[in-house]
Amino acid sequence: MLADLSPLIAATTYWLTRAYPASGGALAAALCEAQARQAVTVAAWLRYPTPTDAALVGIAGTGGSARLDGLGGADATGYDTGDDEAWRTWVDETVASWAACLLADPRLAGLAVAALAGGGHWAGALVDFRRLVAPDEQDRSAAALLRHPDLLAPVAGLHQEELVARLGPGPALIA
Repeated sequence: MLADLSPLIAATTYWLTRAYPASGGALAAALCEAQARQAVTVAAWLRYPTPTDAALVGIAGTGGSARLDGLGGADATGYDTGDDEAWRTWVDETVASWAACLLADPRLAGLAVAALAGGGHWAGALVDFRRLVAPDEQDRSAAALLRHPDLLAPVAGLHQEELVARLGPGPALIA
């Protein structure tokens, strides 16, 4: 059984960076990917908090990217053909939606990271989500599309209420 979320995290990160690409060269692309990966990791850890949850998604599957492709403005037939499509089966719609919420709102991202504290995924890991929760000007510039609330709204809106419910009661999370 797969108790590791790395295929889901990699595929969902790849989907986000293709739907909302960086502009500005190789450094911008790397910074954009780092931010997407951090958001997807937090979202995946929230969605699948235990090794059993992770193993179950490995067995049952994620659902793929079909619905997201239309919402993100990417037609699945518009890029990658043939055998290169297999990665799409590992994209998790809910995780992509939650990651979009986190990327659009650093305050919400901070609450999500705080909600993970002490959870099973943190055990033995040195994890820094700085690029997600406190992006600097270079991060924001590199991921201008990836962090644009209006562009992310269709994807973020899919499962935003579930994320807010998962984070529990507290100050108004979403304006």
